Amino acid sequence: MEITTARVRRVALALALGGAVTLTCDAVLAGLPHRGHGSPAPGPSAAASDPAPAPGAPGIGDPLMPLDGNGGYTVHRYTLDFDWQAPGTPFEAGATISATATQALSRFDLDFAGNTLHKVTVDGASAIAVRDGDELVVTPARPIPRGRAFAVRVTYTADPTQRRQRGDAIREYGWVPTADGTLLCAQPDGAKLVFPVDDHPSLRAPVTFRITTPAGLRAVANGRLVERVPRPGGRVRWTYDSEEPIAAQLIQVAIGKFTVVDSTGPRGLPVRDVVPDGLVAETEPDRALTPEHLAWLERRLGPYPFRRYGVLVGDTDLPVALETQSLSLVPKDDLLGDRIDAERNLVHELTHHWTGDSVAIRRWSDLWLSEGHARFYERLYSDEHGGVSMEDAMRAAYEQHDQWRHDDGAPAEPTEPTLFKVMRYDGSALVLYALREKVGDETFDRIERTWVTRYRGRAAGTKDFVALASRVAGEDLTPFLTPWLYGPDTPPMPGHPDWQVDPVED
Repeated sequence: MEITTARVRRVALALALGGAVTLTCDAVLAGLPHRGHGSPAPGPSAAASDPAPAPGAPGIGDPLMPLDGNGGYTVHRYTLDFDWQAPGTPFEAGATISATATQALSRFDLDFAGNTLHKVTVDGASAIAVRDGDELVVTPARPIPRGRAFAVRVTYTADPTQRRQRGDAIREYGWVPTADGTLLCAQPDGAKLVFPVDDHPSLRAPVTFRITTPAGLRAVANGRLVERVPRPGGRVRWTYDSEEPIAAQLIQVAIGKFTVVDSTGPRGLPVRDVVPDGLVAETEPDRALTPEHLAWLERRLGPYPFRRYGVLVGDTDLPVALETQSLSLVPKDDLLGDRIDAERNLVHELTHHWTGDSVAIRRWSDLWLSEGHARFYERLYSDEHGGVSMEDAMRAAYEQHDQWRHDDGAPAEPTEPTLFKVMRYDGSALVLYALREKVGDETFDRIERTWVTRYRGRAAGTKDFVALASRVAGEDLTPFLTPWLYGPDTPPMPGHPDWQVDPVED
């Protein structure tokens, strides 16, 4: 059915007069204009002096991905309902977003791509829903006052074949098929392929997952299993609570023939590994090292910041592991080869739970703080456990650093296509190595522990790190760190005057 612009305007007028109209998938293609940029207003409640209702911004304005996230509201919880059927098969889904308006809203956006939209309601009343690229623009029946709590319900048919490609280390993301089910690799902005969301790494909210599966399959997700309830036809509904606020890119939903292996880490921390049935014994030697990895990192960064941890073994050809919160996704091939390489990957994803998951990045250009820290401690652990020495790894990175700057931007100056290039990994670990050489091991360790403690559960960026490092070191480190983080040329390495950078090749 074709929906004309004139008809959409008549529907909008009907809603303004108190009517209740829902537009389905056909209607969302009508292209209702919406590009207002409302600014969050201070104060907890509406007042007579407040500005008139206006559209929430379609993104938070991140320079690299300007439409990631949305303006005009704060999400307090997502509740996701997935009635999963079979690999590659569409299934019925619903999402409830509980939020509070930070401005008077005439309409607002959700990040939501693909999938077949059925109905959108705001506080139970039907709303206009219009697609604009990866944005779902929602116009409620009545404006939402500033400070008002509201609930958005979106029902849709989910498409578990949706994936997108990148030209960096991520390569492919979104839904990842397995032989008997699926899992998620949402980094960097693939959550919108799965559910309607406020999708930016600095934005977090708790999630309730309600996943119904056929008999014989298990659903797993971030956090704690709350209940397992039989459903008609032998199906089972699994309910999980994320327990902590979580960024959309760190959400995990996996379905398959899994064995759950429980153990404990330091101080009795629950450790839950989720393993395809046929891979339990083969992956056990590497998975059994998790308590040791936790203890090693806790000695350097302080207590693990979440209520549980574990490894989800991916029975796929997924090219990368991912630090999905409380349940790191690790491809099976990472655990079936060389032990030193396996431990590097396991320690890398675990480190992210301090730096990247708990301390979130403020903007995408701050990704070096997440990936650089994970690579630094991965390399440090490997040095101490039979791998390549830290100094040799960092010297090799130093030699290539000007080339990486030329190809992929300085550590804190990525472009969107070069976000997950090698500069954000070894190239950014080199910045931390240089800082340690500059201030000494003891001061560096205090900087690190202070960083993950002060910003635990918060978002922080490059300026925050430089300021904190300067305070802890008792000297202004801005003149030292700025050329390391920005610009075309690699500075001299403290303590290593003999290190040389290779010439740049176009």
